[in-house]
Amino acid sequence: MKKYKYLLLVVVLGSSACKKSVLDETLTTARGMSFYATDAGIASLATGTYYEIFSLPFNGEYMYANTNYGTDEFHVGGDNSNAQNNAYSNGLASIITPINGNTITANVQWDNLYLGIGDANLLIQSASASASTSAAVKKTALGEGYFFRAYNYLRLVSQYGAVPLKTRVSTNIELEFTRAAPKDVYAQIISDFDSAYNLLSNGTGPAHITRDAAAHYLAKAYLCRASEINDSWNSSTKAADLAAIGPLCDAVIANHPLTTDFGNLWHYTAPDGANEKLSEIILSAQFTADASTNGSNTQHLYYDSRYDDLPFMQRDLTGDRPFSRLGTTYYMYRIYDLVNDSRFWKSFKTKDLLNKPSGSYAVGDVGIMYVINQPGDTRFPSYKILNTVPYSKTGRPIANVYVAYPNGATNDGALYVDVRFPSLSKFLDGSRVGGMNDVRGLRDITLARSAETYLIAAEAKIRLAALGTGAYTDALPYINAVRNRAQYAAGEDRSVYYDGGAAPSSNGQAPALNSFMPENSYYESNNIPVTTAAGASLTVSGISPLPANDEYIISKLGYTSDYDRMMCFLLDERARELAGEFLRWEDLSRTKTLVARAKAFNPDAAPNIKDFHLLRPIPQTFLDGIQSGGKALSGSQKQAMQNPGY
Repeated sequence: MKKYKYLLLVVVLGSSACKKSVLDETLTTARGMSFYATDAGIASLATGTYYEIFSLPFNGEYMYANTNYGTDEFHVGGDNSNAQNNAYSNGLASIITPINGNTITANVQWDNLYLGIGDANLLIQSASASASTSAAVKKTALGEGYFFRAYNYLRLVSQYGAVPLKTRVSTNIELEFTRAAPKDVYAQIISDFDSAYNLLSNGTGPAHITRDAAAHYLAKAYLCRASEINDSWNSSTKAADLAAIGPLCDAVIANHPLTTDFGNLWHYTAPDGANEKLSEIILSAQFTADASTNGSNTQHLYYDSRYDDLPFMQRDLTGDRPFSRLGTTYYMYRIYDLVNDSRFWKSFKTKDLLNKPSGSYAVGDVGIMYVINQPGDTRFPSYKILNTVPYSKTGRPIANVYVAYPNGATNDGALYVDVRFPSLSKFLDGSRVGGMNDVRGLRDITLARSAETYLIAAEAKIRLAALGTGAYTDALPYINAVRNRAQYAAGEDRSVYYDGGAAPSSNGQAPALNSFMPENSYYESNNIPVTTAAGASLTVSGISPLPANDEYIISKLGYTSDYDRMMCFLLDERARELAGEFLRWEDLSRTKTLVARAKAFNPDAAPNIKDFHLLRPIPQTFLDGIQSGGKALSGSQKQAMQNPGY
């Protein structure tokens, strides 16, 4: 079965003795721990762990707050519920004081990751101890258990550094824990991913973990261990780790060819639709329209700019509910070749139809347009222009126009004034069955796809060149494969746009009320004649000069060495391809580029971010709950357990 349902697993850690009485009863219908020694129990546990580890994090706000906030790609949009994670303010601490009911507390991510590890440990123990001869138990379930545990520990070590290492099932209450060094945590992660790789087979993805998924994440684990944040101890493993990445990635790439059009990845039409089964997708978190699963994807809420508070606009199904947590930074406008690279125009929504007609405006007029132009453009006198810019196809004015670089401006920031921005459209979901105010999204979330596998291989080649093995140009075939897919094809209509908001359910909303517009602002932004010619080649043939957009970023960050320049190019390419896909903070943290990039491109983070922000604070709830020598930790012991700076 493709979709998996929620399993609530209650494990009794300890019990107290009590005197027998005539009122004692035995409940014979409840499932005890013995159930997880059976094939059915192991399968049920695996199903529940899929939900716990893959799907549950996307039903809420902690995932984006810990992976996309505080980077060069996004800043706080129109709502500051979790602003502390973006601004690195005093509120980002071991105890987070809620701004409102949407604020995530410091312990949510930590607790959920360790709950998943507990399930994984039980799955490993149960499958290992089982006498079953079923491959679904002895190989698949066991391999899944190892993958789950490694996946969560990779998240933990990437976010917190040293963390408690727990690899067995608890049989009683445990209160004494120490933080294992990252070196030991990575050793466990790599061992577990390697075990999963050797146990699993292919053919069941992306809904289930496969050998290719294990290979992708094993390569990622090697890359993380070889990254700058671990340079104080990784010298003995770095060369071997980097050498192992290429063969793993090449095998995955061979089995998961890139889809021919980047836009296909986001052309969501319905749950279980074609775009959720593309060969490029290696692993995904599953969601479904079946309400009995008790799970939903809420990420469609957070990247949408407010549109319903503008003149002649109102909330509708296709425009989604604009919680407006994450706003696009000017870094995202700077890094794309906006004329030839299709990825910006297929990742961000830049036009909306008017859906609240009044006066001279009618249904079919353009309600909102974002002009993402080039610095120095003098065509538009202001960042906000109302009722005067004509729409080329009708000659009638567009109701609300916002301009990135107005009146010849060369500095970034005009759109920050109104907190207006083109919305990242990768998660928009018009298939929600409850109507325009329903928050329960049905889209799957892509966890791994082969475009990232190409970029993992490319980064390994860059790092090997820095060690004296190979050349920096060895990375270019992998990067160019991703870039060439992004180039506009001959005959392609460059103004065509699609997002998942245009996948409405049959809830009866009148089409005239929908703001989705199957068109972007490509031509208005670039100010070029309409063309169907192929885009100019995005192929990079050498390491100097690099594309002009990357040279701008390199110059702004002050990089001069070949290694720093190529790593900057690689990180820019990851942003172009993978924007918003819950990877950025960890990429910048592990490469120790987070502080420089946030200072340069994130206006909220720039005043506050410091080097210690490369790691998150250990939650106070954990420090207050554990013991040492049978006693609660003293204040000094808690501080010693905490990451520096918090």
